[in-house]
Amino acid sequence: MTQPRPTSSLAVLTLGAIGVVYGDIGTSPLYALKEVFAHGRVALSEESIFGVLSLVFWTLTVIVGLKYVALILRADNNGEGGLIAMLALASTAVAERPALRNRLLLVGVFGTAIFFGDGVITPAISVLSAVEGLEVAAPGLHRWIVPITLLVLTVLFIVQRHGTASVGKFFGPVMVVWFAVLALLGVQHILTNPAVLWALNPVYAIKFLFAHPATSFVALGALVLCVTGAEALYADMGHFGKRPIRIAWFSLAMPALVLNYFGQGALLLAHPENVNNPFYEMAPQWALYPLIALATCATVIASQALITAAFSITKQAIQLGYLPRMHILHTSVKEAGQVYVPVVNWGLYVCIVFAVALFGSSGKLAGAYGIAVTVDMLITTTMTFFVIRYGWKYPWFVCVAATGFFFVVDAVFFAANIVKVFDGGWFPLMIGGVMFTLMMTWKDGRQLMRDRLRDDAIDLVSFLDAVFLSPPARVTGTAVFLVSEQGLTPNALLHNLKHNKVLHETNVFVTVMHHEVPWIGFDRRVEMTSLGHDCWQVTLHFGFKNDPDVPEALNLLRGRGVRLDEMETSYFLSRDIVIPSLGEGMVMWREKMFASMHHNASGAADFLSLPTNRVVELGSKIEI
Repeated sequence: MTQPRPTSSLAVLTLGAIGVVYGDIGTSPLYALKEVFAHGRVALSEESIFGVLSLVFWTLTVIVGLKYVALILRADNNGEGGLIAMLALASTAVAERPALRNRLLLVGVFGTAIFFGDGVITPAISVLSAVEGLEVAAPGLHRWIVPITLLVLTVLFIVQRHGTASVGKFFGPVMVVWFAVLALLGVQHILTNPAVLWALNPVYAIKFLFAHPATSFVALGALVLCVTGAEALYADMGHFGKRPIRIAWFSLAMPALVLNYFGQGALLLAHPENVNNPFYEMAPQWALYPLIALATCATVIASQALITAAFSITKQAIQLGYLPRMHILHTSVKEAGQVYVPVVNWGLYVCIVFAVALFGSSGKLAGAYGIAVTVDMLITTTMTFFVIRYGWKYPWFVCVAATGFFFVVDAVFFAANIVKVFDGGWFPLMIGGVMFTLMMTWKDGRQLMRDRLRDDAIDLVSFLDAVFLSPPARVTGTAVFLVSEQGLTPNALLHNLKHNKVLHETNVFVTVMHHEVPWIGFDRRVEMTSLGHDCWQVTLHFGFKNDPDVPEALNLLRGRGVRLDEMETSYFLSRDIVIPSLGEGMVMWREKMFASMHHNASGAADFLSLPTNRVVELGSKIEI
């Protein structure tokens, strides 16, 4: 259950939600409507403009307002949202159906993998579309658009290591100004042709869909751009809460977006020649450069939010066992969720630079954008069905009614975008495919390692009973042995006895467990069992958003019979070397990939927050 938030903080949380949650969807007017009518794919007539505007309004209403705000926000995992939280929720709900659970895990992992493709496309298309306003202000500056975009993105990625704490407080106010400008630009053109507001009537959308099925299908492929960032509503629930996100949407974000889109429609009705960039054409000449600067700031904020989300998702995937350990820096002393992952940061940067250089314009990138968005939308809807059916135990017909309509809508948008695979859609799919392969290779490789260790391992209780029949010399202090599975004798203990021929006065065998819930409190952190002879078996429990800190967790054992003097405690780790081999297991190329990932993973000592001057690593080889 989520804790109630103080009423006094509601305004602050709502302002924060405007800045972070709606950065991506808030910048979509820069390119969404432009792409619908680009290259003459949809004819510029009064009928088509009214039909498209009606589709925009009802797409925002159905997908964002009803699906995400009304339904998906209810599916919180201990107050947390996002695809990984939903995956954990759904897999727990069907835990008694292992075959179904495994299929859902595969689908959820692919959705997480495709998110990284979205994380590449969003900064590229957003910043490009903002800088492209220079073409309207001064057509001669066209050749500078890509270099300026790359410069902005380079600066953005350089400052990531400093975190968002220092600049995040400006996100909300800047985005409030941005939404106000969106509304103002729209209103001034709506006033010149108020009849455009008739497009709020869904009849115009239905007529357009049925009267021009081929044209409307093309339009839907571009219209999905107006709901990019909808997943952020759910992903950021843990940071802001449901109520601030809902208030921000209905009070500011949605009205401003609708007004701007309808303003663009009014402009196109009067001046169809402005179809190449209706957003910037709405602005008076004197306001173009300030608007370009504000749009660039807004797109940087949208990109920043997505990049930091990629860091958080990476951290969660690591703790759920889908990615190898990576070096993670905490960028805030107050907010545990603010992290920086150098490998992910520069990996995204390289891919984004490649995307900008390859596609060169927001129009060409738009073809790549819709697929990643619609795949995640479909996966979220699918996961929601299993949560409300098997987790909440709602009747079958209620579950089908609640999710079936949204699934059909998502499927239609997906179908409209899948035809754009060869126009750029291959790019996020390729990134998603690579990430999915890496994640599943790591997951399967870790399982193979566990199986090999279990096959070769000695039962811990039996081993200790044998050792204490003729005990070795015991030295003062405490030895903490990290072991991957309860009840098994760690290789580090075997090597220590073999080479040093001593046993510490106190021995603690620790297994770290990561669970499919975001947070596990200190009251449920530690389980302890006495093995006799001052030996203890301890299990530490962490959620996928907890930072695993073994020494801090072991401090909870004080006063329970375990001697833990910080200066007399040593931590023993097994440093395994993976040897790929022919036979059972994965195909050779995946085994070699896993061995490379395992070799390059950051040290367990850093990941578990162990004091570096108290760690002893003993190596062993494992053949998979």
